[in-house]
Parts: sequence; structure tokens; C-alpha cells
Amino acid sequence: MKQTLQEIIDTNPEAETFRYGDSPELCAEILALVRSGKKTATCDAASAYGKGGDAWPEVGRRDVALNWDGTPAVMVETVEVSTRRFCDMDEAFVAAQGEFCDLAHWRAGYEAYFRRAGVFSEDMKLMCERFTLIEDYA
Repeated sequence: MKQTLQEIIDTNPEAETFRYGDSPELCAEILALVRSGKKTATCDAASAYGKGGDAWPEVGRRDVALNWDGTPAVMVETVEVSTRRFCDMDEAFVAAQGEFCDLAHWRAGYEAYFRRAGVFSEDMKLMCERFTLIEDYA
């Protein structure tokens, strides 16, 4: 029997919920990479966190990534959180994200993503998170 989101949250009250990407297709693509083990890192605009936004990831906290429809997809545990500017991203972190060929591919993809969100700048601050897959609810 599959667990409901409420059952998962009831047993993990510290968990935050979130979706990867900004479309159903991107969300599904990223979840497939997480499930396969190819994706062990992610980043987002630091401005998306804090007052009025998502809770900043914390090392050791387990969070639930949702399918686009809001059902639970996977639980991940944060193992590292750092910040850096967009212009300071490096190949090693890009490789851990699993979805990019190289740094140039990452820059193009994330610039487009951040422009869609209306927050892009070369020196924007990023939240960079490394995580491990704990449970797959599929």
C-alpha cells in the first residue's frame, strides 16, 4: 500500500515538500535522474528561500520531492548546503546535478530557468544542495 503525503509528513514532521523544475515534463525528467542515482545535487536561486519562500535546506533533514500532481515521489536527505554566485558555478557541482553535459550546458539551462522566474543575473546567489535518495514512493 502506498503512503499518502499526509502519512509521510506525520512520520517526518520536519520534512519540507517541494517540486523539481517549473513544468510537469522537467519535474518528471529530474525525478527520473534522482531515482537512477545520476542526480545527487541541485541548486536554486537563494532568493526563493526564507521569508515568504521555502525553508532553507538543512544538513540531515529529510524532505519530500513531489510529482507535479502533488503526490509524493521521493524522500531525499540533505548532506551538504552551500552558496555561490551563478558566475562561480563549477564543473564538479554541475556533474553531480546529472542533467547537464558540461558547465556551458548548465549555464544555458539555468539562465533560461531563472529568466522564466524573473530572477536571473550573472552574480545572483544560489543555494547549492547535495543530497542522497532515502526512499522512492513509486
